[in-house]
Formats: sequence, structure tokens, C-alpha cells
Amino acid sequence: MFTAFTVMGCSLELLKPGEKGIVTVCKTQDEIIRKKLIAMGIKTGTSIILEQHFPAFVIKAGSLSMTIDRETARAIYVRVIEG
Repeated sequence: MFTAFTVMGCSLELLKPGEKGIVTVCKTQDEIIRKKLIAMGIKTGTSIILEQHFPAFVIKAGSLSMTIDRETARAIYVRVIEG
């Protein structure tokens, strides 16, 4: 069985709290952000739920909730999952 998805994709920064997405690409030239994403286990295919948008981005990947800054959220592109 597979998870239904749409072709709609966007930066994680544009998701609303409660929306889910699958990471399609991490676009950044900043080596510090790249290393941070690797350390957090965020890579292509990772399922993410945006839990909070303000004052900081709180995401849930698997069973872990993590706080990330706006610049890091901008670097993560996801395919939005309906439902």
C-alpha cells in the first residue's frame, strides 16, 4: 500500500500547521544548514509534519519533534500530502 500525494510542492516555510509533506529536495549552498539537516536525519523521502509556524518552526519527523529556524525551513522542499 502506498501513501496518496499531490504534485503540489513547496518550501516547508509555506506549509500551515498540521500539514504534512515528504521531503523532495534540500536546496541550500550553506554548508552549516546542510550539516544541520543531515544531523537531524532530514533527507529526501523523509515524512514531515509542520506542528508550529511561529515564533519558531516546529516539525515532526517520525517520532521526533524538532525546532528549526526560518532559513532552514526555506531550504527544505516538500511534496504536500493530502489528509
